[in-house]
Amino acid sequence: MSVKVAHGEGDGAVPESRAEARLMSPLAVADEVWIVTALLHREHPEREDFTAKEIEARARREAICAPLRPGVYVHAILHCVANREPKPARLCMLYATGRSRRRLYRPGDACDPGRASGRTVPDLADVPAAYRFLLEWYASEYVPRGAGEPRRDPLLAARGLGRDLRSDEHPDTHVAGLRAGWT
Repeated sequence: MSVKVAHGEGDGAVPESRAEARLMSPLAVADEVWIVTALLHREHPEREDFTAKEIEARARREAICAPLRPGVYVHAILHCVANREPKPARLCMLYATGRSRRRLYRPGDACDPGRASGRTVPDLADVPAAYRFLLEWYASEYVPRGAGEPRRDPLLAARGLGRDLRSDEHPDTHVAGLRAGWT
C-alpha cells in the first residue's frame, strides 16, 4: 500500500516496501548500481571494494528493477566509474580500485577530467523511498571514513622533486657542462 506524501513534499505516492518501489517508476541503471553498491558496503563494512560480478549479483538479489537489466554489469565496469575514460557516460559514482574491483566514489578520489562534472550520487527524487536512507548514510558515514588528505595523482605529486639538488647552479649552465665532453 502507498502512503500519500504531505503537500509540499512531493506529488505522489511513496512506496512502503521495496517490492512496491519496483512498480512505481523506472530507475536509471546507474542509480541502481549505486544503490546496490551502497548496500554491499553497509552489509560488509570490513571490505574496501567489490567485484563487478558481486555488484551485479547484489542487483539481481535486490531486484529493484526486476528482472535484472543487462546494463547493470557494464555500468559497474565502465559507465559509473570515475577514474575511467567516459564512454559515453560522465558519472562519478564508483571508483576502480583494481581490475573489475569497485567501491563507491568519495570526494577527493582521482577522476578522469572528462567526468569532472559528473553526478556522484543519485538525485534524492529519483531514489525509491525504501533506499533513500543510503544517501544519508553515504554523506554521514561512508564519505567521512575516507576523509583526510585528498588523494593525489602520484605523477603530479612528483612535480618539483629534486629542484633543490642544483639550486646553486642555473639549469642551462648544468646542461652545458654535461654536454661539454660530447663530440
